[in-house]
Formats: sequence, C-alpha cells, structure tokens
Amino acid sequence: MKTLHVVGFKNSGKTTLIANWVRLLKERGLTVAVLKHHGHASPLELPNSDTDTMQFFESGADVSVVAGGGAVQFHMNEEPEFMRMTDIATLGKPDVLLIEGYKEEQGEKVLLLSHEEDWDELQDLQGVQLVVGNVAEAVRYPKIDSRSNVAELNQWFLNWINN
Repeated sequence: MKTLHVVGFKNSGKTTLIANWVRLLKERGLTVAVLKHHGHASPLELPNSDTDTMQFFESGADVSVVAGGGAVQFHMNEEPEFMRMTDIATLGKPDVLLIEGYKEEQGEKVLLLSHEEDWDELQDLQGVQLVVGNVAEAVRYPKIDSRSNVAELNQWFLNWINN
C-alpha cells in the first residue's frame, strides 16, 4: 500500500487535490482510502440525531456502525491515535491511502503553500516529497509553482505511485 500525506494550512487546496487524485486512481482501477484530520476547532458535523445510529451514539455507545445501501457509517466516541486511525481507514486493504493533514506524523508528504510564509513553518517537516506553491528561495525538494497546474501535479503523482 502506498501512503501519502497532503499537508498545508486551511484553504491551501488539500481536499481539492486529494479528490482529484482519488478520481485519477479510480480511473486506473486502484482502490483508495482517505484519512482526514479535522484540524479546526469546531466539532465534526454528524448525521441528524433522529437516526438510529446517532441515538445509539448520543446514548453513549463507544462505537456506532450502520451498514446498508452499499455503504457504511462509522462513529466513535473518542479520537483514536494516528496509527489506529490508519488501521481503521485501511480495513479494506486499499492500494493507496491518501492522508489529509497529520503533518507531524511520519510519512511521505506533499506540502501545499498558499503564501510564501507557509514555507517558514512547514519546511522542516519530515518526509517531504513535493512542494506546491510559490517559494522565493531554492528548495531541496521537487517543486511545482502552482496548485492550478493540474497536469503537472497529476504527472508527479502518477510517477510517485509507480515508484
């Protein structure tokens, strides 16, 4: 299983890039899992509390799972540590795991920079494979100047997948 983190600050394009790469992988017949770290201060949006699953969850169930219609919803009344989250995300043994966030965790990473100042805070992260965004100084990693250069991003990603 290939695993890649896509990291950057809020509104840097992480979700858009990952969604694009998921489509790219699915077109090639690969299975894909995505794990996202909700780094915002607000709680996660949950389904309507009238559903059976949410009634169980709100009553204190440690885990509430519902399956049907070809999908599964899974809710836990805790936030597991990163390695347990990756275990949960990869239950189906996907070919590729894309991780949004978890920038301090070990793993290969793509850095998305919205502003040049982002580089100051992210340049020391471990496992950097690609920097996407405008950086005035020379970087020691492969670099793509703009996240709008989808063709170049996709080509880099397909090369990464195949290595």
